Amino acid sequence: MRSNLHLFGVSAPGRVFVMGTDAYGRDVFSRFLFGGRVTLLAGLLATGLTLALGTTLGVLSGYYGGWVDAVIMRGAELFLALPWLYLLFALRAFLPLSLNAVQTFLLLVAVIGIVGWARPARMIRGIVLSSRERHYVLAARLFGGSDHYVMRRHILPDTYSTVLTQAALLIPQYVLAEIVLSFLGLGVGEPTPSWGNMLSTLQQYSVLASYWWMAIPGIALIPVFLGYVLLASDLSLQETGRT
Repeated sequence: MRSNLHLFGVSAPGRVFVMGTDAYGRDVFSRFLFGGRVTLLAGLLATGLTLALGTTLGVLSGYYGGWVDAVIMRGAELFLALPWLYLLFALRAFLPLSLNAVQTFLLLVAVIGIVGWARPARMIRGIVLSSRERHYVLAARLFGGSDHYVMRRHILPDTYSTVLTQAALLIPQYVLAEIVLSFLGLGVGEPTPSWGNMLSTLQQYSVLASYWWMAIPGIALIPVFLGYVLLASDLSLQETGRT
């Protein structure tokens, strides 16, 4: 049903920009929505990559032990000893800058995701060390179950709650990593928007002093981070209750 009543508007051919425009005349609200998709998706994909690597290496390390465990855990200790933020800067600085938006995005996700696998791997390893000595796992191995079958059917299910808790903790960290890299010009670049490169305009004093709404992507991070922290706390309590 059509109506002549509107909350606000202007006469044609005028346009309304809810959050104003940037220095190039681009609608900030549209860029905020699209940039949120880019930033949050980067956090989700990087977390998925980290947990895939961490879970795989943690299960292999805990299940097989011996030299496999020693090699993986020494590598994990090396990654844990390195300051991850500076490592991200170093890795991204050595990578080519002349890439299109999709290649830059995927490269950024790969760099962030690969750096953080060590801590989840150590946690998963501890769970697997406990699970592999349980009676039903020993019975499955005695009845001829292959290593792949035992890990898939009996070991991996014990790690699911920890993986979910780690996901809730890692996503905001990786969202922040993408924002920092894009803010410094090492992540997703113009003209593709992300919350990081949108916030980079605040480095100009004139923008910071006169156009406060350009900081809205940073303000939007507060409820996003709080939501993930509450989710991680709830998952941790559920995991503690099960144990």
